[in-house]
Amino acid sequence: MNLVDMHCDTLWQLLDLKGEGSLYENDCAVNIQGMREAGTLIQFFACFTDVREYKENGGYEKCYLHVQEMIAYIEKQCLLFPEDIACAYSCDDVAKNQAEGRISAVLTVEEGGILNHKPERLEELYRKGIRLMTLMWNHENCLGYPNSQDRSVMRKGLKPFGIEIVKRMGEMGMIVDVSHASDGVFWDILQYAKGPVVASHSNCRALCAHPRNLTDEMIRMLAERGGIAGLNFYGMFLENEKGSRLESMTAHLLHMIDVGGGGFPAIGTDFDGFDSKESLDIRDVSQMEKLWDALKKKGVPESQLDKIWSQNALRIIREIS
Repeated sequence: MNLVDMHCDTLWQLLDLKGEGSLYENDCAVNIQGMREAGTLIQFFACFTDVREYKENGGYEKCYLHVQEMIAYIEKQCLLFPEDIACAYSCDDVAKNQAEGRISAVLTVEEGGILNHKPERLEELYRKGIRLMTLMWNHENCLGYPNSQDRSVMRKGLKPFGIEIVKRMGEMGMIVDVSHASDGVFWDILQYAKGPVVASHSNCRALCAHPRNLTDEMIRMLAERGGIAGLNFYGMFLENEKGSRLESMTAHLLHMIDVGGGGFPAIGTDFDGFDSKESLDIRDVSQMEKLWDALKKKGVPESQLDKIWSQNALRIIREIS
């Protein structure tokens, strides 16, 4: 089995919480050794920044610089472990890395506020290898509004600069990610996007009524556009608990198939973006086979499992290559 995981926060863990460490061997949920065990084909690494940490020290300008540091870090790790991992910027790169026995690292940005009203930054990020951007995290930014328990915020959509950026991303070949967005932003993205749209790490609101998750209508419309959603392993988005259970994971994936079709679900673990390891059925990437086996027990055929594990995400990557 080949695994494509559309979202992890391992760079944030290593650089911000632990200080610089090795991608090969660490105590994070994602490392090269674990990815090898999981049969990882592609790992999307999020360059995540929380503007609150820089409130008194440069705000989004400092966040933008920190994203550059994260990009430099993953490039350095690829140089340190060239037989194991390499950056990938296209489907051809993924195929080449696979043929040579390497995991492909795809870089993303989680918090489009780092553009800070400067459209030229999008071009620079693309040149540096960013191939997906999550437009916002949990705060309003220059692009639009985040998911919220406040219904008035959830109705708000993209700002004019956000519309400009969403259109440009499609023209460039950068994937637009609706995870973390308000409902209003979600619908605006589907209206204005010219290229692929995904929810890289979001679940089903019908099963877990959290505003971070997708409604059935969102799932249907995103699927009709050819988009996908990556299953998020965080318990709060699975079952409104801190624990993360296989039974809930399988329920969300089966619901995605029922509502969006077999070409809709993918994997977006959110590994290293949440804690509570003591109550996780899958603690790290090396244990991904547990989910595969749980889905097989539910009667999911291997042809569908292959779509969830890699094929649906690979289809999106081919669209931007």
